[in-house]
Amino acid sequence: MIPASFDYFAPKSVTEAVNLLQQHGEDAKILAGGHSLLPAMKLRLAQPTTLIDISTIAELKGISSGSGLTIGAGTTYHTIATSADVLKHCAVLAECANQIGDIQVRNRGTIGGAIAHADPAADLPAVVLALNATVTVQGLNGSRDISADELFVSIFTTAIEPSEILTKITVPVLGAGEGAAYAKLRHPASRYAIVGVAAYVKLDGGKVVAARVAVTGAGPMAVRQPATEAALIGSDGGDAAVAAAAEAAGEGNEYLGDIHASAEYRQAMVKVYAKRAISDALVRARA
Repeated sequence: MIPASFDYFAPKSVTEAVNLLQQHGEDAKILAGGHSLLPAMKLRLAQPTTLIDISTIAELKGISSGSGLTIGAGTTYHTIATSADVLKHCAVLAECANQIGDIQVRNRGTIGGAIAHADPAADLPAVVLALNATVTVQGLNGSRDISADELFVSIFTTAIEPSEILTKITVPVLGAGEGAAYAKLRHPASRYAIVGVAAYVKLDGGKVVAARVAVTGAGPMAVRQPATEAALIGSDGGDAAVAAAAEAAGEGNEYLGDIHASAEYRQAMVKVYAKRAISDALVRARA
């Protein structure tokens, strides 16, 4: 498996990378961790004429906390999974990152690459949706922010323009009365999500006052679950409320069927894993 020939660039800054994208047009591809792009190139499913390797750009790496938790797009899954800031302020991100692939994948793969690639079986898209994250992208005209709700458009497609580079992801710091969790049915070999569910809840006065639930793996892209969220908000978050919310999960979703799981099986598992994620999020919100 040998890829077609290509030109290779390793820019030292985001500005340089954006300029290279502009110069080489739609046949240029960004290389971050490479776990998705390189296998596709070896199989010649993708044949970019130019690779722009952003893996060594220092400004794309690192984690900082303030009013929100900001993670550079080039930050690896392992760094996220073991970060004291992430574990303290938004532990669900570490929980999710630690379930991705194996240690080799986590040492190389990046949060920005995962989100920008928008694989329908990826874990992080559901989590950033549930957390109401914001991604920042940079192009020739400067930077702009995209909300998670507007980010995922369809299978392998996001609202990021071909001439833009994702530079950072910002999620809210979780405070008292807030909890989030991620639960997935993983493929035993690849560890991709056959079904994954991320849940966020906020409690006030013993009632659920906010909820965001998102599903990945089951369909062509990660999607919010409005019926589930509506069933939770205003409830006491007890067993009956969780059961009702989980039963509503997957309503109106489009499902994929393949050799790993039928569409009907995925639909059933969405409810199972929604119940697990919501229950865990509520436990954390009450802690």
